[in-house]
Amino acid sequence: MQLPNPLKTPSLLQKIQWVANPVSFMENAAQQYPDIFTAEVIGFGDTVVFVNHPQAIKEIFTNDRKKFIFVGEGNRVFEPLAGEYSLLMLNGERHKRRRQLIMPSFHGERMRAYGSLISNLTEQVLSQLPLNKPFLARTAMQEISLQIILQAIFGLHEGGYYYEIKRLMTLLLDLFGSPLTSSFLFFPFLQQDLGAWSPWGWFLRQRQQIYELLYAEIAQRREQPNPDRVDILSLLMSARDEAGNPMTDQELRDDLMTLIIAGHETVATAMAWGLYWIHHLPEVRDKLLQELDSLGDFPDPMRIFQLPYLTAVCNETLRIHPVTMFAFPRLVQEPCELLGHPLASGTLLLPSIYLTHQREDLYPQPQQFKPERFLKHEFSAYEFLPFGGGVRRCIGEALAIFEMKLVLAKVLSGYQLNLVGKRPERPQRRGFALAPANGVKMVVTGRRVREEPLVNMTTTPVF
Repeated sequence: MQLPNPLKTPSLLQKIQWVANPVSFMENAAQQYPDIFTAEVIGFGDTVVFVNHPQAIKEIFTNDRKKFIFVGEGNRVFEPLAGEYSLLMLNGERHKRRRQLIMPSFHGERMRAYGSLISNLTEQVLSQLPLNKPFLARTAMQEISLQIILQAIFGLHEGGYYYEIKRLMTLLLDLFGSPLTSSFLFFPFLQQDLGAWSPWGWFLRQRQQIYELLYAEIAQRREQPNPDRVDILSLLMSARDEAGNPMTDQELRDDLMTLIIAGHETVATAMAWGLYWIHHLPEVRDKLLQELDSLGDFPDPMRIFQLPYLTAVCNETLRIHPVTMFAFPRLVQEPCELLGHPLASGTLLLPSIYLTHQREDLYPQPQQFKPERFLKHEFSAYEFLPFGGGVRRCIGEALAIFEMKLVLAKVLSGYQLNLVGKRPERPQRRGFALAPANGVKMVVTGRRVREEPLVNMTTTPVF
């Protein structure tokens, strides 16, 4: 059966372009075939059908336990970082049960409890930046995000394993910080342990050190359980499935690794993009500051979370530069049609978040940053999908959005920042994400004092 709109470029060249410059690769393909096309890429199997039409994405997401299912084998590219027992690798009922165990940790009162932690850690990191000296916003946001992960998810505070896990995770994730080094995740033939000085050998040894620290922390908590702890690791350790069984050490280890990678790298990148656009467009910054100032000096985190313009800015940031380029791949289970194209069983579909967010018919002038889009129109879950969709929608979405809003609000309310230079930022592959190529170079020029809102008063002249 003919696959829809196959690209004509030679297979090997497609694979290289996909790893080296995925944005250019997808945009060029979409110019030829705007809604659906077939490409030869690496990471999910050779042949993948990219889909970005909302109607087709709705069809996939609403049938992803029957007609279009997720298959863990299609996610093998994530296994070196996430691990074979990770939620990312599970299928069907196993995935459903594990997700049900983890989901309560990311909703309701749990979010409220993290509000002051996020605010305090942001202030701690920003206050240590020197005045009038350039720094990389992405690095600062990565520091904030990692500390939030370690304290909110692991329940680790300064001391114990805190500094060692923090140091090792930073080294591990920075290894895949460019398209060149990211290629180790996509090309299995590069994954050769040639000793501690070889790139893959170094990665495996760093990962093993992290595993040992995680196992030690898990063992300590099993020996000394504390029912009063509310961090996510403690909640996961206390969770039981329908048969009354707890998660194994390996399952806990891999889900913790997944939460670090998904919740740390992606959120840090999104916040750096947010700072870039807010300061690149002074009118956006002014409107945002006016909204933030209206809350007073010590606003409640939930009031910040509900601000409409801040929400629109965050949504537009996630639209124009979605950190994750695609939702999880789905496998066609039986012959069917999608957008009028016949698909054979076994066809692998990749819903493209990036291309959907760049559709001119959904988002006029898609290359322009316009938060007002989200004030004037409510987009469906098949038109705006920065966290994927269906039963594989990102489980940490609520915490990620909460963190993004609170950190940006804290930075803008408390500090005066400027971008360094006029060079526009462009997206570049960083592992599985699209990060700012230059890291968003900024400078802190001083503290910021909240401006009192203007009050309209009618005065009566006195004679």
